[in-house]
Amino acid sequence: TSVMLFTAGAAQAKVDITVDKDNQQMTVAVDGVARYHWPVSTGIPSRETPNGSFRAFRMEEDHYSKEFDDAPMPHSIFFTKIGHAIHGTDSVGRLGTPASHGCVRLSRDNASTLYALVQKEGVLNTT
Repeated sequence: TSVMLFTAGAAQAKVDITVDKDNQQMTVAVDGVARYHWPVSTGIPSRETPNGSFRAFRMEEDHYSKEFDDAPMPHSIFFTKIGHAIHGTDSVGRLGTPASHGCVRLSRDNASTLYALVQKEGVLNTT
């Protein structure tokens, strides 16, 4: 007799995070279907958030900025080697306007939701 084993793991989905710096909005799509639209704060003019396409590569649930007075960066998803990340902020009143030093800020709730999604689907499946 032969026994066949199948793994029942669901295939991971592709997560695309698009940041519209002109409108200070983020769209999160899963396998091509838009799931979330959130206001963000990207970099102020002297500290632009970089343009281009990036692959997320590191996540830290409870990160503090070494560069900026241990500023809290909860639910950080890093997308450049020099430290640009998507993360939560307490400065929710600034969302919708450029306010960061180059990172992409979200409300803490939205950052938590995004972090859980990226964790589930895999940081390396996230662009």
